[in-house]
Amino acid sequence: QTHAVFLCPGQGAQTTGMGKAWAEASPAAASRFATADEVVSFPSAGGKRLSEFCFAGPQEELNRTDVSQPALFTCGMACHAALLERHPGLVAVAANGLSLGEYTALCIAGAFSFADGLRLVATRGRLMQQAAEASQGGMVALIGADEAQANELCSQAAQGDVLVPANFNAPGQIVVSGSSAACDRAVETAGKMGLRATR
Repeated sequence: QTHAVFLCPGQGAQTTGMGKAWAEASPAAASRFATADEVVSFPSAGGKRLSEFCFAGPQEELNRTDVSQPALFTCGMACHAALLERHPGLVAVAANGLSLGEYTALCIAGAFSFADGLRLVATRGRLMQQAAEASQGGMVALIGADEAQANELCSQAAQGDVLVPANFNAPGQIVVSGSSAACDRAVETAGKMGLRATR
């Protein structure tokens, strides 16, 4: 037996071609993609299958929240299935994930089946995409900021609009979120504070 800890990525890790090598090399991984193609549908994309988004993109479509979330979950679970297929003595002693990756970690831990997890993640992605399209908001990644600086930036740039620290990704990287106008002001304010900002 070999003990392993699984770390599962969140949204933003998606890239065209992801999972293709796993699906070509591993029947277990290919089976995950086949199941995903049956479980998830994208009517607005003319019936394009999830595996097609993963393997061939285009990147702009793969980046859509309603596509990227089930795609990343499926790729994570395909990778996991392929690893277990190649190393049957591999035992997960822990699984952890960033944001969306928490669902992949929960599935690896046995909290729900792959198909149930995929339905859940696809619903999550669809609802988040609808919310994003319905709002006039955005996010700004601050590089080099600590929590106090992020709070100060939000205080200065909000000017009556919503602008708050949303994600504390790592020391020195905090994402703020709010109205589009406040996000525009946040980029400008960050520059004045000596911080790098990416809309």
